[in-house]
Amino acid sequence: MKISRIVFIALGCICLALGSIGIVLPILPTVPFYLVTAFCFAKSSERLHTWFINTGVYKKHLQSYVEKRGMLLKTKIGIITTVTVLMGAGFFLMARKGIWIPCVILAVIWVCHIIYFIFGVKTIKEK
Repeated sequence: MKISRIVFIALGCICLALGSIGIVLPILPTVPFYLVTAFCFAKSSERLHTWFINTGVYKKHLQSYVEKRGMLLKTKIGIITTVTVLMGAGFFLMARKGIWIPCVILAVIWVCHIIYFIFGVKTIKEK
């Protein structure tokens, strides 16, 4: 077995675990980890890739994005809400301590997230 194949399998498994934890723990982003998982499994093993794209988690979180380059409105709202709540909590805690430079950085990142999800990700109508 090639070393690169082993590395891709290991990285895919790690990203799968982190993405799955991200479903329950909103601090970790689920979709990017699952995208890396799909990539790593596709590069390493056809059987792992086929298994992953047939799982419910893939179909719920990634399938519409991968196939149609967009997301359902409720998925986008869920992501935007989670990001807003988490970044808002961080912003509030730092603002209370008077730490303003990280607050500005966090606000800019939040605005970029909102702009990306509103204008950069196509909204797919639910069937």
